[in-house]
Amino acid sequence: MRDRRFVAMHRGGPLDRESHVVLARWAADCAERVLPLFTLCSEDLRPAHALEVARAWARGEVKTGVAMKASVAAHAAARQVEDGAATAAARAAAQAVATAHFADHCMGGLLYSLKALAVSGQPTEAELTGQLAKLPAHLRGQVREGVEIRLEPLGIGRRRSGNSQTARHEG
Repeated sequence: MRDRRFVAMHRGGPLDRESHVVLARWAADCAERVLPLFTLCSEDLRPAHALEVARAWARGEVKTGVAMKASVAAHAAARQVEDGAATAAARAAAQAVATAHFADHCMGGLLYSLKALAVSGQPTEAELTGQLAKLPAHLRGQVREGVEIRLEPLGIGRRRSGNSQTARHEG
């Protein structure tokens, strides 16, 4: 079930167009941070193209249908690599561009970025905190709540170690 706070006004929800655009740009930025993990394993341009389309949608240059086709293509690219970090990076791009269709996909841009980092053995807590901090205050809480409940199902666990938090990949 979708979180109503992410439903766009034109679909009867409370999310205004400006906030929807902010979420799309933010998700593309999250995914772009880990795109090199994909390009290390593949020359496939579909995930990078998906991020270009996400930004073009945010500028009002392409329709949502174009964004959805780019999302499907980036997911297909994810299925064609064997490296887990590369797969997650491509999925981050696919989710980011899918934000054009439903704003709650923006969380996938961050979540799959975190998964890509975790699978590649890199820390995730600073990335999580830093990316959430980039959101405007009026969107940060709802995104943080949505991300928190999706971390474990995606295989990105959190545990406390002393006073610091770390993320781990559970495979």
